[in-house]
Amino acid sequence: MNIDIRHELPEHTQAIRRVTEAAFKLNSHASGTEAAIVDALREANALTLSLVATLDNEVVGHVAFSPITINGRHLGWFGLGPVSVKPELHRQGIGSALIQEGLSRLKQAGAAGCVVLGDPAFYRRFGFRHDPALRYEGAPAEYFMSLHCHGAKPAGKVAFHAGFAAA
Repeated sequence: MNIDIRHELPEHTQAIRRVTEAAFKLNSHASGTEAAIVDALREANALTLSLVATLDNEVVGHVAFSPITINGRHLGWFGLGPVSVKPELHRQGIGSALIQEGLSRLKQAGAAGCVVLGDPAFYRRFGFRHDPALRYEGAPAEYFMSLHCHGAKPAGKVAFHAGFAAA
């Protein structure tokens, strides 16, 4: 399988929506708003990094990274998600490749760190760990993890971009 990972282009918008809706439709932990979250982040110009995975020029996966605040301040940290892959292509490494490439690009751009709300068994492979110094209210603590890239490790309450609540 020859997957190409590249920046989202305007013509990818509808395909990203379809892939995201399909990917989360079968997920029991999904809110059903994931595609709307991506749309809201895009509309707010808050998709710091938005990558697509294509196979034969068809979008088959997507990952979004957006700015977060810690204690109400922007400290160069980002939130990972949503990440989605067409259901028939799950468990073939596409989502992992998107996440790995996205984290690499964030680090190269000087990001201080990244947080994710998700399955610890999956996200630990990328270096994410639960850090009790960073808190996200409304979710089980073990599912909220961070990956520190450089600089002082912050502490406090994390808030995702408003696009997550608007959806």
